[in-house]
Amino acid sequence: GGTAWTDVTSNITGMPAWGTVRKIEPSRFDPAVAYIAVDAHMLDDRKPYIFRTGDMGRTWTRVSGDLPSDHPLSYVMAVAENPNRKGMLFAGTGHAFFYSLDDGAHWTQLKTGLPASPVSWVTVQKQYHDVVVSTYGRGLFILRDISMLEQTDEIDAGADAQLYEPRPALRTARGGSATFMHALRAAPADSVRWEIVDASGAVIRRMATAGRGGVSRVTWDLRGNTPRQPELRALAPDNPAIWEEPRFKDRTSRGVFHWGIDGPQRAGVLVAPGSYTVRMSVNGRTYAQPFVVLKDPAVSSADADLLANTATQQRIVGDINSAVEMINQIEIVRKQIEEQLRKPGVTSAQMKALQQLEQRAFATELQLLSRTEQNSDDKWFVESYKVYLNLIWLYGEVGTGAGDVAGGADYRPTDAQMETLAQIERDLAKANAEYKVLMETHLPAFTKATGITLILIM
Repeated sequence: GGTAWTDVTSNITGMPAWGTVRKIEPSRFDPAVAYIAVDAHMLDDRKPYIFRTGDMGRTWTRVSGDLPSDHPLSYVMAVAENPNRKGMLFAGTGHAFFYSLDDGAHWTQLKTGLPASPVSWVTVQKQYHDVVVSTYGRGLFILRDISMLEQTDEIDAGADAQLYEPRPALRTARGGSATFMHALRAAPADSVRWEIVDASGAVIRRMATAGRGGVSRVTWDLRGNTPRQPELRALAPDNPAIWEEPRFKDRTSRGVFHWGIDGPQRAGVLVAPGSYTVRMSVNGRTYAQPFVVLKDPAVSSADADLLANTATQQRIVGDINSAVEMINQIEIVRKQIEEQLRKPGVTSAQMKALQQLEQRAFATELQLLSRTEQNSDDKWFVESYKVYLNLIWLYGEVGTGAGDVAGGADYRPTDAQMETLAQIERDLAKANAEYKVLMETHLPAFTKATGITLILIM
């Protein structure tokens, strides 16, 4: 505890007399191991001196290895151990920066983006795998994410593709990201496919990126797949000329627009801290690496609360997708009814049956999406929301926000939110029951009675 001290200077064979101990670096892997950097350039000794002990200082070995020693600025000013890989060291000299993967036996210079200047201090941030370098007179520099460098001697250099083990991702307040480093020998013929798998084995996100030869980085925003989007095809109830508007001209579908809903409409579920796997598929082969998502210390909620929030977001998105599936199928039916009604030669009986089916389909869709929402115009605020927009707004409140609602993604959902969700799900179940009657009873009966077949796109 500092009461008694032992002088181990005489145990350090080869240490220059009156040399300055610039840095003492205890190992994170073994309490008996430590490194020191000794600087003797004030004595006109410009050689690099780094020593290692493996027995609490009783004996020491010089580990300067093949560091350059023939330059006036070759003396060592700093040494640091990588807390994420045993035996990986960093050294700063009077004019350069080096790393070693074999505990100091061999050294390699890192200089891209780093000016030739004295490196006075080196620190490795454990969670981010970042190296921070202090220079004399040229400022601070950060070498971000050295996880690939840490694995340099552990990979098959001749492989066609390599997916490196990712560093931990950080789940911050209402956000976060994970990065995946990979290398391809040559550009693939097709895109590179990515899957994020949670601890249960479920694929929660799929992505595709353009492949190119060399090393690349892919970023995941810690979100699942985005909710499905409504694709309205029938005429707007209060705007029969909607397809003539420039924003929809030459298009076959349109969306649902409303102030404040862009975020939750297009945002995937924000995941909770935990264990995940990334899978990369390229040229017919799949590569996988596990990784973890850590909670930002600034997020005060317990992991269990974040898990509960993520589970609720997933439940809401599942409900949104169910509602959108019904909306889109009904819209496909209604669009074909419009086209059939415009065809020449339609008999009066067929026309009557088409109009009746349109009324039933429209009534079912109104359980999910209000009449005004079907006008695809966010200036309409004249009636209560139906299932779809109720789910979207609740998703924003539980998740990462909507409109002027900040969102509660960092907290356990409230009892009121869960009760609201249960009520919306009852409305969704009622709409689903009507939808099944429409598709399984009324639609087949219509086809049988009229001889007109309406095609569904599954």
